[in-house]
Amino acid sequence: MQDIRTVGPVLLMLTNKWIPPLRIMNTEMILSIAVDLRRRIFILGPSHHVPLSRCALSSVDIYRTPLYDLRIDQKIYGELWKTGMFERMSLQTDEDEHSIEMHLPYTAKAMESHKDEFTIIPVLVGALSESKEQEFGKLFSKYLADPSNLFVVSSDFCHWGQRFRYSYYDESQGEIYRSIEHLDKMGMSIIEQLDPVSFSNYLKKYHNTICGRHPIGVLLNAITELQKNGMNMSFSFLNYAQSSQCRNWQDSSVSYAAGALTVH
Repeated sequence: MQDIRTVGPVLLMLTNKWIPPLRIMNTEMILSIAVDLRRRIFILGPSHHVPLSRCALSSVDIYRTPLYDLRIDQKIYGELWKTGMFERMSLQTDEDEHSIEMHLPYTAKAMESHKDEFTIIPVLVGALSESKEQEFGKLFSKYLADPSNLFVVSSDFCHWGQRFRYSYYDESQGEIYRSIEHLDKMGMSIIEQLDPVSFSNYLKKYHNTICGRHPIGVLLNAITELQKNGMNMSFSFLNYAQSSQCRNWQDSSVSYAAGALTVH
């Protein structure tokens, strides 16, 4: 029986201009969270507001959503804290950061029928070096291997345009938005290959503005660690979208994708 263990990377943005996550998330993927009960949901999101060279844990006990409160798993937090690899977010950082926050109502909705039976483990991921991604990947691999855990990895894809200071364009692809899609799907293909080294090399070559590149790197390294022990997994992207279609240098867009890791 196949086990949909991980949902990610998933888009997140605050303003109404961006495409709502549910528009590109496959319905079956969302239902798989609710129907196949998980006891713990890890949410890995990139840091946008504070410089971090490691990962950080929340300093609060619950996250409030419009539906109901989500309880942070203090037992798992205690295990992570004892490693010495984490720091604590200030309350201000926690409130300012959207990469984790915007997943919370969707998590609450998907798990609504089991709202008293699960906890969350939010982790803010800093600008990790490749060696740090490996270290955190190894740490999280034991949690990823547990079928009662679900991992949500928060990211989007290319931020293109002058306001993002990124304007890579491959003329052979035609319109600018086609070039952006080609660039994104090169990265998506590498993620589907579950190859953290190739993903790192892709980022070095193209500098694609993927906010969640470090959480993705941690996930890929966790998968690599489990593959060493014979675990068979595959990753497939379910959908891809852009906030708008860029056709000239004054345009801008943000790309989004949703995918799932299957444990066979």
